[in-house]
Amino acid sequence: MQVREDTVTRHLADHRKPSEGGRVKHFLRIARAEASGLWMLLARRPQMTGTGNRRLVEYVRIARGRES
Repeated sequence: MQVREDTVTRHLADHRKPSEGGRVKHFLRIARAEASGLWMLLARRPQMTGTGNRRLVEYVRIARGRES
């Protein structure tokens, strides 16, 4: 009886065939479905103005060619 070397050296638990990622696919599908509402809320949220960082606001204004 001839036994292949790789089957002898591997543990029984290591002989299973590789997963096709079914659990990950289902997890991502659920995560995306639940997160889509969150992303929509973030997209609709008003943008913060740079009132706390006035220097950056003025730099960007000058870089764009606008004067006050």
